[in-house]
Amino acid sequence: MQSRSTPSTRAGGRPRSVAADTAILEATRAALVDLGWTKLTLGDVATRAGVAKTTLYRRWAGKSELVVDAVAELFDELELPDSGSLATDIESVVLQFAALLGRPETKTALMAVVAESTTDAPLRERVRASIVDRQKRLVLEGRQRAQARGELPVEPDAVAAARTADLIFDVIAGAVVHRALVSAEPVDPDWARSFTLLLLGGLSAASGRGPATPRPGPAEPNPPR
Repeated sequence: MQSRSTPSTRAGGRPRSVAADTAILEATRAALVDLGWTKLTLGDVATRAGVAKTTLYRRWAGKSELVVDAVAELFDELELPDSGSLATDIESVVLQFAALLGRPETKTALMAVVAESTTDAPLRERVRASIVDRQKRLVLEGRQRAQARGELPVEPDAVAAARTADLIFDVIAGAVVHRALVSAEPVDPDWARSFTLLLLGGLSAASGRGPATPRPGPAEPNPPR
């Protein structure tokens, strides 16, 4: 999918300014942290970004759409490493995701958009297309690499494979968001390792391979006598 920062040509033939788009999205995130969802206005964003309010309206129909794109740009920062191990790749993404959620601009924007989308179906679809579907690329890339290494079986049924990808994404995103934003508990390397073992164990069981072999963790101290 095309990045929000990629210039496109409007009906009049004039390309959008990448610098203006970047400034607007950065200003949106800053305004959310300072003002919150209720007090945020497109006029305030325009002032912070140093652009005319009409510039915003040519690009976004309203506040909801603007905030979704501002959040989506943050999530595009997530990268899937290629460490040669599915477990290590998952742990890395989990920790990246948690670090992203720990940033004030991400936390404020995401929680606001999710809350608004519960009563706004078009906004919910925009969240799905701009954030959820775009970030499923991480699951698809990771699974493809793991299948090539023989860590996961290839699913010949495309419908079943798509359902599995959706489930993996939902489990990872749901667990990390709940842990970081709802429970407000740390997502540290130990938690990421335990979560990854649980996820891989479930995938192995679903494929009929039996429980996954855990990677060795830090040695446990001897119990007191």
